[in-house]
Amino acid sequence: MSNSPVAVVTGASSGIGAATARQLSAAGYSVIVGARRVDRLLAIADEIGGQALPLDVTSDESVTQFVAQLDRVDVLVNNAGGAIGTDTIADAKPDEWQAMYSTNVLGTLRMTKALLPKLIESGAGTILLVSSTAGLGVYEGGGGYTAAKHGEHAMAGTLRLELSGQPVRVIEINPGMVKTEEFSLNRFHGDQAKADKVYAGVEKPLTADDVADAITWCITRPQHVNIDTMTIRPIAQASNYKVHRVLPPER
Repeated sequence: MSNSPVAVVTGASSGIGAATARQLSAAGYSVIVGARRVDRLLAIADEIGGQALPLDVTSDESVTQFVAQLDRVDVLVNNAGGAIGTDTIADAKPDEWQAMYSTNVLGTLRMTKALLPKLIESGAGTILLVSSTAGLGVYEGGGGYTAAKHGEHAMAGTLRLELSGQPVRVIEINPGMVKTEEFSLNRFHGDQAKADKVYAGVEKPLTADDVADAITWCITRPQHVNIDTMTIRPIAQASNYKVHRVLPPER
């Protein structure tokens, strides 16, 4: 059996999760990937020599079944999450807010609670939460997502206090504008034109690999070094709502 440290990555079927799985594997970790789309997971696990297990972080039963198959865990990357919709609060759909809270906040809670004993037992555990700059500020049309990510941000700070004295680090990564194939597409309910408009004129938004590189760097620091919070944005993005765009010339 391998003596490599074991990393669990949730939401690993695409985007930041998949990129993180690849980079942690390259850094010497045995990686266990979890998500609902098992066909994609199997392809990633085969690529990196890892293990794929079905996982729905919104389900207690699924999380219990996932964790029961694990003997050792040194790192937990809570990546599963996402945004749905851009309605104002006046027009908000409670079911969309519920879905975002269930994945981003309660999903992170379920996984962290279930794996905490193994992380402590490892003697050198790391919990990393992939939050967002939406957890540090607000903007119109983002009430549900910013509320969920503020909840995740609060969870990271609380965990760090509650685990003081335990051999477990708590790291929070807050990406800004990241162009992946699915994040904005999901937010706009599959409307590709609206999803593309988010990145229109932005020469170099962040990529999933950029964020995975930051995640892997934080995790691979010496165990006594805790990168509490890292905010990572493309140079074109000064804040959640100020983005430099290179517009095409007028005809």
